[in-house]
Amino acid sequence: MTKRKHNISRRKFIGDSCAALGYTTLFSSLINLKAMAAAAMDNSAIIPYGGDYKALVCLMLSGGNDSFNMLIPKGNSEYNEYAITRSNLAIPQNNVLQINPNTSDGRVFGLHPELTNMRQMFESGNLAFLANVGTLVEPATKTEIRNNTVKTPLGLFSHSDQSQQWQTGKPGERTNVGWGGKIADLVQTMNSNDTISMNISLRGTNIFQRGDQITPYTIKNSGSVGISGYGGSGLFNELKTEALDSMLERDYQDIYKNTYKNTVKASNDANLEFQTAVDGISEFATALPEDNNLAEQLRMVAKTIAARDTLGFSRQIFFVEINGFDNHDELLINHGSNLKEMNDALTYFNNILFELNIGDCVTTFSVSDFARTLTSNGNGTDHAWGGNAFVMGGAVNGKEIYGDYPTLALDSDLDLRNGVLVPTTAADLYMAELALWFGVSPSDLNMVLPNLSNFYDTSSSAPPLGFMNMV
Repeated sequence: MTKRKHNISRRKFIGDSCAALGYTTLFSSLINLKAMAAAAMDNSAIIPYGGDYKALVCLMLSGGNDSFNMLIPKGNSEYNEYAITRSNLAIPQNNVLQINPNTSDGRVFGLHPELTNMRQMFESGNLAFLANVGTLVEPATKTEIRNNTVKTPLGLFSHSDQSQQWQTGKPGERTNVGWGGKIADLVQTMNSNDTISMNISLRGTNIFQRGDQITPYTIKNSGSVGISGYGGSGLFNELKTEALDSMLERDYQDIYKNTYKNTVKASNDANLEFQTAVDGISEFATALPEDNNLAEQLRMVAKTIAARDTLGFSRQIFFVEINGFDNHDELLINHGSNLKEMNDALTYFNNILFELNIGDCVTTFSVSDFARTLTSNGNGTDHAWGGNAFVMGGAVNGKEIYGDYPTLALDSDLDLRNGVLVPTTAADLYMAELALWFGVSPSDLNMVLPNLSNFYDTSSSAPPLGFMNMV
């Protein structure tokens, strides 16, 4: 199925502090030192589509999502190909939850049976899928790859390389600067807060959110990491607070000591600012799913978004993660469990966003190391390449499958071996569409995604894929 829209429409004494600072604002406090470099950038055209607040939420499905057991052919002919190829890993046809895209090429598709609520979001137009998307340096065919006449991503099938490339948008090189960080470099001046990074991670440091000026501010599910016990009750915490305050109030003649003190103070102040803001947000009416870590991450994302005015943010990028997708064994059980956690967490998050009346302003999108082989290794799958992703939010042109969903028959024109599929949609196009919606100027897209010109003309009036309402 191919869907491509061409019209842009609307829509933790010192030890604690060092540890805490290492995970939170020690790096974020360097933002001010880099402010002049950021100010030197031309921001005159970074917001071609406007909007008062926008947030991107990157959901990393770590380990390699078996996404052809997420978005599944359901029609008899295509399902038979799927069932033969997947053998003991095939989801029974009657258990596949049929979806009804607005645009159809005659084939019928459905979702994994654990994705009941995501199916409802799809049908309501609040979620879309991207078919057979993956990292590419340039357009490539099976023949070109086998003949070594085309460039392919570095470390193809490697967890570390492919996870990195999904976060950097640079499949031809290894770098520690991510495309989410590059976007933040461009739009950070839209925010009045210059002490807390606009890039906030619920899963520690990551490459995706690191830019040339911007570094991620790391928090935990309960909020700011902070300095353990600072400001807390009890004799030990009171002594710790008093000692730290005493250290921070001193003026040191040694320039290095003074610089360190100022960095610790700025970081501690930022932690307190952040925690005070999110603590001021009332609990949501939507019930938090039990024993669901992803939902807990997304709860704090929602609280941060709800505190956006207090914190002074017009643009934010979040990073959340669910592990456990590297299923070389027990795939059906483990994958189903992960999909259920994801389904419940995303439903919870989506409901909160609309409870806050901000559903149209927040877009959540999935990335993963790679897909899995279509063939079984006995009770699981191995590393592959092209796979399926999804985008969720009120600004999504939902109820569609974008890109070309491939045949799942073995030895096809896209099958390199054992059901390792060559991607037919470049990850660059996926990233570019999200960047444009967020407010990056078309003329700056190549700065964010240097290989984009191999797949898209940034002067085009048509969006890269069309799954976002450019408002």
